[in-house]
Amino acid sequence: MIKGVLIINNHGKPRLTKFFDRFPEEKQQQIIREIFLAVSKRSDRSCNFLEGGSLFGKESKLVYRHYATLFFIFCVDASESELGILDLIQVFVETLDKCFENVCELDLIFHLDRVHYILDEIVMGGMVLETNLTAIVSAIEAQTRIEKQENPLMTGIKDIMQNIKR
Repeated sequence: MIKGVLIINNHGKPRLTKFFDRFPEEKQQQIIREIFLAVSKRSDRSCNFLEGGSLFGKESKLVYRHYATLFFIFCVDASESELGILDLIQVFVETLDKCFENVCELDLIFHLDRVHYILDEIVMGGMVLETNLTAIVSAIEAQTRIEKQENPLMTGIKDIMQNIKR
């Protein structure tokens, strides 16, 4: 089972945090700090798996990938396959890339709601729902069409902002 998903930049600022277990705010901040310290001091040639230690329990593991300026970190229990989670991270990043056209840290900051929606299409309640990139992107495109139908004024503003961004 997946216990948490984190995206943290190279400076330790969390850009996405989603815990599937309840923790008080102070504990969440401690977990984020300790996980960042653990993954950031490792070299790029090191294995992408770490023991979770006392953070999530003795049998928990951290599986992560470092892309450009972001660490994508999944905290999982012993029942999950490390290689399967690495593949899941790849699917998540590719989906973000398709939805945001070369995703960058600013996309995660300004479109956090969409990033959470994408993650919810892939993982819900700590269980993997979908790994097929085409099915995930189709669901997201359907949601985008519904949003455009419900509020055409906001769609026009978003289109203008997208053109300015390019």
